Formats: sequence, C-alpha cells, structure tokens
Amino acid sequence: MIFTNPAGAPELACDHCGCRWYDRMTNACYECGEAVTPQMEAEFKQALADFAARQNEKGKPA
Repeated sequence: MIFTNPAGAPELACDHCGCRWYDRMTNACYECGEAVTPQMEAEFKQALADFAARQNEKGKPA
C-alpha cells in the first residue's frame, strides 16, 4: 500500500496492517512482521520515480 505524505511524496505502508514502519534489517513490518514483497518494493520504487519526475517538471529537487 502506498500513501502520499503532506509534501506529496510516496510512503510505503504494509499491505496487511497499514503500518508505515519497516525494519530495514529484516525487511519486515514492525507492527505485524509481514515481509515486504518484491512486488511491493517495485511499486514503491515506481512511485518514487514518478514523484521525482513530477518534482523535476516543477523545477524542484526530489
């Protein structure tokens, strides 16, 4: 699940519980322990790239 923060940047949230906090050492949600799937990572990376492109069009650094 991807949320947008107030600045418009994407934030990755757990598909299972909605938590926005991940343990980067284990690549799992702090709340429920579910792993970040490769599909979730790919969707988030694409959202980040889209955000950066929009920022670039506006002349703002991403």
